[in-house]
Amino acid sequence: MKPFTYERAASPAAAAAAAAKSEDVKFIAGGTNLLDLMKLEIETPTHLIDVNGLAFDKIEPTADGGLRIGAMVRNTELAADARVRRDYGVLSRALLAGASGQLRNKATTAGNLLQRTRCPYFYDTNMACNKRKPGSGCSAIGGVTRSLAVIGASEACIATHPSDMAVAMRVLDAKVETVKPDGKTRSIPVADFHRLPGSAPERETALERGELITAVTLPKPAGGVHVYRKVRDRASYAFALVSVAAVIQRDGSGSVALGGVAHKPWRIEAAERELARGAKPTMDRLLDGARPTSDNRFKLALAERTLAAVLNEAKG
Repeated sequence: MKPFTYERAASPAAAAAAAAKSEDVKFIAGGTNLLDLMKLEIETPTHLIDVNGLAFDKIEPTADGGLRIGAMVRNTELAADARVRRDYGVLSRALLAGASGQLRNKATTAGNLLQRTRCPYFYDTNMACNKRKPGSGCSAIGGVTRSLAVIGASEACIATHPSDMAVAMRVLDAKVETVKPDGKTRSIPVADFHRLPGSAPERETALERGELITAVTLPKPAGGVHVYRKVRDRASYAFALVSVAAVIQRDGSGSVALGGVAHKPWRIEAAERELARGAKPTMDRLLDGARPTSDNRFKLALAERTLAAVLNEAKG
């Protein structure tokens, strides 16, 4: 790990302003992903701003009947919150499907959204990776691609987003609240928060330099049956090969998002018109344009079967 300096943030705006001074400054909260990346010298910040003292640790009702989740709320606390379990069950289930209990005790809401990919070529510093070193190439293309993207990828990157929580946030139409270095705030729909790789896979979110996440808001509860189903190589601790987050209504309509298939949580709202007809027509629309490799073509069938299981579970 390379040497770095450290400070504790005094206020959200001050933290954002300080972070905007250099590309080599990082915020740190739970640190469950960042510290690993620093040990591997994939991330080499020269300065860390600790935001744990900014009191973003509350879960509060909003005026429109939704819920506002502070950026520093730990994954364990969020999954266990009675309001989340009752009204946003897909979120609670997705959180409990991710990581270990020890990691969930430290991991934060904002940090979960900002997780870096688990593409093995990103973590191997002897291999070319446009996400780790822009312009160096993508060793994953033509390499071992079993866990990588089947849709939304580019010639520069075929990595997937690893978060379970973000898939549930996408199906719930969450919004990400931030503060910029000039003190202005904004609310970003989670649909627009994560980017597809295009020619700049190192830019993973809509955040601007120095911009700090302060909270995530959920709309008022949509009702329905909430299901999160994750398929992985081992049940104890692994990232999703495919995951399905769904909120299904009594009449068969609903919303659905996929994890493990793209550079961001994958949802195509137009595909949801097919939900009442079943998993195959829905998945045909949802994964229209997919370009799997011979290693990960199985994900197409796996996603359809997982959605079928989710729809059966929703019927009770």
